[in-house]
Amino acid sequence: MSAAAGTGRTFRIALVGCGRISKNHFESIARVDGLELAAVCDVVPERAQAAGAAHGVPAFTSYEQMLREAEFDAVAICTPSGLHPAHGVAAARAGKHVISEKPMAISLEGADALVQACDDAGVHLFVVKQNRLNAPIQLVKRAIDKGRFGRLYMATCTVHWTRPQDYYDQAPWRGTWEFDGGAFMNQASHYVDLVQWLMGPVESVVAKTATLARRIEAEDSGAAVMRFRSGALGVMDVTMLTFPRNLEGSITLLGEKGTVKIGGTAVNRVETWQFADYDDDDKLVEQASTNPPTVYGFGHEAYYHNVLAVLRGEAPPETDGRAGRKSLELILGIYESARTGREVPIPLRVR
Repeated sequence: MSAAAGTGRTFRIALVGCGRISKNHFESIARVDGLELAAVCDVVPERAQAAGAAHGVPAFTSYEQMLREAEFDAVAICTPSGLHPAHGVAAARAGKHVISEKPMAISLEGADALVQACDDAGVHLFVVKQNRLNAPIQLVKRAIDKGRFGRLYMATCTVHWTRPQDYYDQAPWRGTWEFDGGAFMNQASHYVDLVQWLMGPVESVVAKTATLARRIEAEDSGAAVMRFRSGALGVMDVTMLTFPRNLEGSITLLGEKGTVKIGGTAVNRVETWQFADYDDDDKLVEQASTNPPTVYGFGHEAYYHNVLAVLRGEAPPETDGRAGRKSLELILGIYESARTGREVPIPLRVR
């Protein structure tokens, strides 16, 4: 790797895109001993300067200038989704590790270009999928890996949140096909990732989407039915129109010997945990539930702990570029089905 690994050393992180999600990154970097913020960048000068002043680091309005002049090991990319590949490729070519917010791209071509650039430069590509690290989700994954469910029959995933029109009006890129996508690509992308991470590869998907109430190009609501390669079925329903506030972000797994529902507003609470056979993990269920202040949960800090461990050569990445591409491919399959009215096989054909 171009930024040398080493146990015990501190790694410096720069951040581009000082908008809504950047707060989670700033707070997490500050809490992880072994990481420090080195620089910030935003095309809006006031936003860049405010973030730089708040954290005592240099502020840039030119990303290229930050890559040239600031001293850092990795860049956290928190810009509009459609810009993630270009920003990641530029960082990789500058010899920097890349930490991309979800989704890593809004096209497979963009995702593949980013993976290739990081491979060519010999740098790590991390894709932020922090919900995988929620304590209840970690317990479910362990139960699957131990075979506690037996054969998995069905997964249902629900994202009933609200995003008012003024949320979309805050930035002109939100809800556009060029830079953002809709409810599946943006708000629910973590849940699409969880479904295929827990249940295994998807064989095909059929979906309907709609723009019912928000003045945006992309969808504010949708539903998808998946068939997994294992033969199991999955159902996912998503809307940003829930009245009057975020209601639920949940996933339910139904298996031969187990039933689990992880609910709350952001898969943060164990609501059902039943298995045919006892396991010591059952004693951890109560303490695994959390009450995060927002739907982003607490996972960013755990994610940055993994970033540090990877850079120090102590662990594999929780979600690398290839894992990030899998969930993007499923989202694009959902969109293709909604557009054509057909069942769409996964993997997609890359044109």
